[in-house]
Amino acid sequence: MPYKTKEQQKKFYKSKDWEATRLIVLERDNYECQECKRQGKVYTDKHDPDKHKRLDVDHIKDLEDYPELALELDNLEVLCVKCHNRKHNRFMFQKKKNKWADEWW
Repeated sequence: MPYKTKEQQKKFYKSKDWEATRLIVLERDNYECQECKRQGKVYTDKHDPDKHKRLDVDHIKDLEDYPELALELDNLEVLCVKCHNRKHNRFMFQKKKNKWADEWW
């Protein structure tokens, strides 16, 4: 099945097959971000208790381009949200606006 549209992807990510596979990958990777681990850091759920979702299961080869690998364990790894966003170049160029235009003493 192709996963080109957002609707197709959304349906896939809500499927029981994906949920089961996602849990297998999280357990296999010990609930640790694999990119942080490659960099000598450790990132698990415990580091960021305020966020509702801290870890993603990422398709190494993108779902849109390789739909046949959608549930292939060798094509999946756990990434923290920060590493996942960095990989897909999301939200990296948005700077927070400074609340204050100048210093107030």
